[in-house]
Amino acid sequence: MEVVVECAKCECCGLVEDCTRDYILGVRAAFGGRWLCGLCSEAVRDEAARGTARGAAAAAAGLEDALRDHMAFCGKCRRSPAFRVADGMRQMLRRCSK
Repeated sequence: MEVVVECAKCECCGLVEDCTRDYILGVRAAFGGRWLCGLCSEAVRDEAARGTARGAAAAAAGLEDALRDHMAFCGKCRRSPAFRVADGMRQMLRRCSK
């Protein structure tokens, strides 16, 4: 069986990754039809989890709100995708160290 690899561009940061079709479909299903790179998807999930901890009302719209907020954040950064990935990793490591 041949595995077909396709390029997918993150709708948040613009990073392009090579992924299988099944993986692309799975990510899109998890994020309302949008494809997110691994770093952006983790950032959105992390932010949604924080909203879930705030209560049931926040959990209902948590993922969509977190996705919207993260996309707005990425839209403010007009640097190269590689720099944004490095900056995102830096922010994630800061959160984890607290």
